[in-house]
Amino acid sequence: MARMNRPAPAEVCYKNMRLLITHNPTNSTLNSFIEDLKKYGATTVVRVCEVTYDKAPLEKDGITVVDWQFDDGAPPPSKVVEDWLSLLRSRFLEDPGCCVAVHCVAGLGRAPVLVALALIESGMKYEDAIQFIRQKRRGAINSKQLTYLEKYRPKQRLRYKDPHIFKNKCCIM
Repeated sequence: MARMNRPAPAEVCYKNMRLLITHNPTNSTLNSFIEDLKKYGATTVVRVCEVTYDKAPLEKDGITVVDWQFDDGAPPPSKVVEDWLSLLRSRFLEDPGCCVAVHCVAGLGRAPVLVALALIESGMKYEDAIQFIRQKRRGAINSKQLTYLEKYRPKQRLRYKDPHIFKNKCCIM
């Protein structure tokens, strides 16, 4: 089997989020994959492609693996979007600045689309989100996925209010 030349993991940082886009490992490349995750401090991995490795070694190292597979080249189903945003909201509220990794086969379609959704939900325009991701992951996001992101309407689920700043101060006398 020919060895594919895969891009290095791409870290996308925005506001209090750190997201890591990567390709899928196999059982034979799992050790270097775990090293990469540890290097970036990722404790959660979202796998959106078919299973190509045993997740037990990751879990043994304290890394949670979540499976939300969807079709290659396609936009994510609404259930995956809801679950993804819910996971990010809870992870980044619990531990601002933590790193969540996401991978598909090559790290150019499904994973970058989910990262784009996170950026859009936290206030970035879709065009800026795509450009931001493509600066780090050249060739990411196909035309079908671009159309999906263009039509996507955010509900601002990843916009956080700073609990230390109280804008609505009220005083009753």
